[in-house]
Amino acid sequence: MKQDGEITLTSNPPPTYGNLVTILSIDGGGIRGIIPATILACLESQLQELDGDDARIADYFDVIAGTSTGGLVTAMLTAPNDEKRPLFAAKDIKPFYLEHGPKIFPQRRWGIFGWIMNIFRSIVGLNYDGKYLHNLIKEKLGRTRLHQTLTSVVIPTFDIKSLQPSIFSSYEVKRSPSLDAPLADICIGSSAAPTYFPAYFFENQDKEGKARELNLIDGGVAANNPALVAISQVTKQVFDKNPDFLPIKPMDYGRFLVISIGTGSPKSEQKYNAKMAAKWGVLGWLLHGGSTPLVDVFTQASADMVDFHISVVFQALHSEDNYLRIQDDTLHGTDASVDVTTKENLGNLMKIGERLLKKPVSRVNLETGLSVPVENCGTNEEALKRFAKLLSDEKRLRETRSPNPKKNLK
Repeated sequence: MKQDGEITLTSNPPPTYGNLVTILSIDGGGIRGIIPATILACLESQLQELDGDDARIADYFDVIAGTSTGGLVTAMLTAPNDEKRPLFAAKDIKPFYLEHGPKIFPQRRWGIFGWIMNIFRSIVGLNYDGKYLHNLIKEKLGRTRLHQTLTSVVIPTFDIKSLQPSIFSSYEVKRSPSLDAPLADICIGSSAAPTYFPAYFFENQDKEGKARELNLIDGGVAANNPALVAISQVTKQVFDKNPDFLPIKPMDYGRFLVISIGTGSPKSEQKYNAKMAAKWGVLGWLLHGGSTPLVDVFTQASADMVDFHISVVFQALHSEDNYLRIQDDTLHGTDASVDVTTKENLGNLMKIGERLLKKPVSRVNLETGLSVPVENCGTNEEALKRFAKLLSDEKRLRETRSPNPKKNLK
């Protein structure tokens, strides 16, 4: 593993040598990270069919953004191993969740006594102490810092002390060296979901020894779907005249290629209503039927608004074919939970991801809140195949135009 002072160059020549700016975004959602893990494995296999078995997702995207569980996946895809290649292949992420999920989210006892204890614990403290998760993340990511990822990353968190988002972005490290924190600390902070895991405090020092205090909770309270954060980070580079982005004009979304992957939602279940919520006090909003309505509301609201905004903008600029949102809003019961890790539920989540690949490409309807199929766009799996071809062609074009061309992957 590289030392803290070394810089890792992105494995893909910058956008200035190509036609597109490529963005991958992964939502938060706890153990439901198994769903995007399934989608990503499919995408990477499509890339490998085109460019060989060594192809990895980080080779094709200018920026990968992830919140909470999506932030962890982002780090796994972009952190370098000893050979300066991604620490994890996409196909390895799902087994990672299956192995460690039950230890991150140990299941509660059932029966009358267990039910009483669970209610008591939910009222007076956290659902989980986070120790296993923290140790696991630190073990896997080691000392790797933000500037060392194999492509640019964006991981949102929220600072509970300053009451504002803290966005850890590869693009901002030069401007704000104090953001160059260990990836492990960033991921722990971004996954510190209220009521589930403890808020996370750490100090980060820049090269001059100046310390910055961070008091972080889950980035999902600000951007559970981080796609728009990633787009804004890229747009900011254009305004700042970053030489890697100079040919791109502000708001030139026609050159953006965005794949945004959700972790599923229970919207079609309609398990809450106004008559029910009108009777809730603080406890009701925090605990109802085994769910946490307040968390469900703010994470789903932000995810849908981001999807709707991007869809409208891309359609207005006649670039809708460059935006792919893969999301399943038909989850029910424990499928929709962020922390149920029984063998049965883990198996269900894998099946949901596999079924989602076979479902038609869809877009959110803001009036109904539900995803509706898009005519003549095929299935999500077919769309990923088309996007993989675009990504492969873009990579080859950049390598051809770059003054320091690299060997083709194949």
